[in-house]
Amino acid sequence: MMVKRFTYLVAALSLLFACGKKTTENENSAAKKIFRYNQAEGLSSLDPAFARDQANTWAVNQVYNGLYEMDKELSVVPALVETWNISEDGKTYTFNIRKGVNFHDDPAFAGGKGREVTADDFIYSFKRILDPKTASPGAWIFNDKILANTDGSISDTCFKKNDDYSFNVYLRKPFPPFLHILAMPYAYVVPKEAVEKYGKDFGRKAAIGTGPFTLKQWSANESMTLLKNQNYWRRDAADKPLPYLDAIQVTFIPDKNQAFRTFQQGKLEMLSGIEEGSRDLILNRDGSLRKEFTAQFQVERVPYLNTEYLAFQLDPSVYSDKKHPFLDKRVRQALSYAINRDELVSFLRNKLGAPGVSGMVPVAMPSFDSTKVRGYEFNIEKAQKLLREAGYSKGKAFPEITLYCNPLHNELMQYLQKQWANVGVNVKIEITNQATLQEMADGGKVQFWRASWIGDYPDAENYLATFYSKNAAPVGPNKTRFKNATFDQLYEKAQLENDPFERYEMYQLMDQIIMTECPVIVLFYDEGLQLKQNYVAGLEANPMNNLSLERVDFKEVSNVKITAQ
Repeated sequence: MMVKRFTYLVAALSLLFACGKKTTENENSAAKKIFRYNQAEGLSSLDPAFARDQANTWAVNQVYNGLYEMDKELSVVPALVETWNISEDGKTYTFNIRKGVNFHDDPAFAGGKGREVTADDFIYSFKRILDPKTASPGAWIFNDKILANTDGSISDTCFKKNDDYSFNVYLRKPFPPFLHILAMPYAYVVPKEAVEKYGKDFGRKAAIGTGPFTLKQWSANESMTLLKNQNYWRRDAADKPLPYLDAIQVTFIPDKNQAFRTFQQGKLEMLSGIEEGSRDLILNRDGSLRKEFTAQFQVERVPYLNTEYLAFQLDPSVYSDKKHPFLDKRVRQALSYAINRDELVSFLRNKLGAPGVSGMVPVAMPSFDSTKVRGYEFNIEKAQKLLREAGYSKGKAFPEITLYCNPLHNELMQYLQKQWANVGVNVKIEITNQATLQEMADGGKVQFWRASWIGDYPDAENYLATFYSKNAAPVGPNKTRFKNATFDQLYEKAQLENDPFERYEMYQLMDQIIMTECPVIVLFYDEGLQLKQNYVAGLEANPMNNLSLERVDFKEVSNVKITAQ
């Protein structure tokens, strides 16, 4: 028998949907499509200006829109922009926005009715990101790109209104991935009235955008409820209004293994990623899916824009010993050759991901080419030869070194510890929380640490920028303080190249320099694993692990028990 699997929240409907009026018995008994997901890391803000991590980004994506968004192939597609033009010199962008798009209804507006979005709103939103008073971690998306004064400060004319539905953005120099930047949540549009009315509570007690869902309630560390925006501007190909869902409920279960069990019990519609303790329940050792699991749920695997690696501190000024082994390229290369990445991915990760043997840029990136960038295959003989050349035959006279990591990666670090012991190098593992580790890396207070880089946008420039000498930490993302004149020249030249394939060739040359000089040891390229209940339709995994729910629906499936929550 075919039945429709909806989540019934009968007891909670009066709370969720009684928007200032009495809910009738008929309304209370109607089945509502409620999509539930868990956010283990918690949530700090629904303000796009603070969408710096996955938790915030996932929620912000449901409430706001920007000029652009990215599809599952990581192509930039229009959202609130209708047409646009880029000048021949690549420095002037003209955007013509959609007419008739309104902000959510809110007391911040006259009569409580959401008004139409105009060019002024985008200019306000962009300037707000740059305003030091906002203290947005997203200011970098514009800081080194838009038009500047002679003293380096941001020009007042970097954004210019043409009319109510058109405006220009002026860059100081060409930046080919700029449209990808504008697809990031930092660049979503917000209304000035709401920001001024709610002040610091904007994004906390109020979140006013143009997106498919509106904020109903949010109790920190407990739950959040988003309701369908009845006036959403977008419709599907059949001219049916979006979204299909009536509401979204977010829980904040901190234990991911508990969240996995909650998903198995049918109390969550989706789960993204799995912990080490749950991996064997889903994947066989060879990476294939366990039959009993795939019979119950939908499972989707997709390459993820995340490179996991170890980083070396290369600034000699932070070392008391100016002949420290890490300052010798041969030692860094030897430590990289000593790692069996195939074994690491197979036995520690059930083949979830790919061995990191082809550069810093991950497999999911369009410019990735394993034939052009060669990293480090497992080779004990080469590792031992390089150590001998550096004066550390069989690890003799090699000082004990410390590798810093957070608690989540202790098992992986212990595996690496044993690999290096095979070539006579003793490594001590130091466990610290991620926030402290980040602070220490920014300040140059660690010499060797575990790190990862999740792409902010799908262009290799985002990864290679972490090695550009002018981006040295603590101001920039170059935490290793790597310096290489040839790399810097290629990096600057690539910014002026509009032909993507010419740019890709320069990216590959830069990535090969990173592999040769070895400021980092690339371990593996991550892979995303998305679990879905069988009745969920329209939810697609993507390499950036973005979450978009406006086209998600519930479908008819066989033998599914209807439950009341």
